[in-house]
Amino acid sequence: MKYIVIGLGNYGSVLAEELTSLGHEVIGVDQNAQNVDRMKDKVATAYVVDATDEAALTVLPLQTVDVVIVAIGENFGASIRVVSLLKKNKVKHIYARALDDIHKSVLEAFSIDRVLTPEKDAAYMLVRLLELNIEVESFQIDEEHFVFKFGIPRKLVGCQVNDLKEDEDFNLKLLALVRGKMVKNSLGISVLEKEVDNAFPEDYTLQAEDRLVCYGLYKDFVKFWKSIGK
Repeated sequence: MKYIVIGLGNYGSVLAEELTSLGHEVIGVDQNAQNVDRMKDKVATAYVVDATDEAALTVLPLQTVDVVIVAIGENFGASIRVVSLLKKNKVKHIYARALDDIHKSVLEAFSIDRVLTPEKDAAYMLVRLLELNIEVESFQIDEEHFVFKFGIPRKLVGCQVNDLKEDEDFNLKLLALVRGKMVKNSLGISVLEKEVDNAFPEDYTLQAEDRLVCYGLYKDFVKFWKSIGK
């Protein structure tokens, strides 16, 4: 896919570089020549352009890219103006970064494809790590509902799936079991082999290398986790 990333600060530059590493074509844009110079060898093309200037913005191939990402965050006015100009130029798919709820609400009024809240998301992830003392991979469905993937705590190793009572006691839906098994590869090195099972038997005995995937309210997952110990 082809992207334009407007704003090559800390967030935008990492975003542009990661998209490039995945094989996408990325055009980087910033009004700061130093930011552009830093990224020119890391993306397909990088332009020194003031994206708040309507005439300057039109030099970019806005109609031939798949997504334009407005990664400007600190300058509220610039972010809103750039999104407004992109909408005026009938850019089909726009993502934009928001730093707070007011910024997010204004961006949502433009009916863009997605409002990005990286700082808020990172804070939530850190809170989960600190509160639960585990690495939890999660996917947020809405403000309260999540899909969680987590490792098996020591307390549950050797227990059967039907011992969890996650549905009955905590209103959590168990979606899948990721079975982990240590095997020897062709070089004799031990590696972890994973197999996803969506229809696992309730009498399956949980192993230390396994992972569970469940769905439900965040607050219910916290209660569940605290009930089984850290």
